Amino acid sequence: MPGEDVNRAMMGFWEEVYRSSPPWDIKRPQPAIVQLVQSGDLKPGRTLDVGSGAGENAIFLAKSGFRVTGIDIVERAVEIAKSRAAKQRVEVEFRVGNALELHSYFSEGEFDNVIDSGLFHALTNEQRPVYVSQINWVLRNGGSYFMLCFSDKERKFSGPRRISKQEIEETFSTVFKINYIHDTVFGDTLHRKGAKGYITNASKL
Repeated sequence: MPGEDVNRAMMGFWEEVYRSSPPWDIKRPQPAIVQLVQSGDLKPGRTLDVGSGAGENAIFLAKSGFRVTGIDIVERAVEIAKSRAAKQRVEVEFRVGNALELHSYFSEGEFDNVIDSGLFHALTNEQRPVYVSQINWVLRNGGSYFMLCFSDKERKFSGPRRISKQEIEETFSTVFKINYIHDTVFGDTLHRKGAKGYITNASKL
């Protein structure tokens, strides 16, 4: 089927990206995620890192007292994440899986927190409502969702689509209470000081 062919092509693309060093893999946790912990906005608990990539954010959270599971659709990324966690002797459960099918892997309300660093801005318009429903499924009532994405204020390089505050509000406000959308920096290897981004904090209603 055509859709299956597209999915296979995309998987091949992402697997190939992780055979080198993608620009979003800065070999350390995203500064915005670190700040969430330091500020107390992101509180220790059962936490899902959705689109966990090479694992740096999940590893940081585990070191900070969180019980963390990371999930990514790219097998190569998960292998890298497992290797990094093992080298640092940090306990994180990393698994291969689709963020649009979280109900297949986890129980309803299983997590206190979900973090998304760089996944949402890679989704299509059609995928967004499915994604929101899956985040809603895995979060407990009152649980927190934190999302780091590229901002529409960043225009200096190619890559994933830029996201506006309006898009974030329209996508999540039907299911979540949006507590804030703040300007921040998305760390990458293409910018000395990182790219312009947004950090969103939302609570499950």
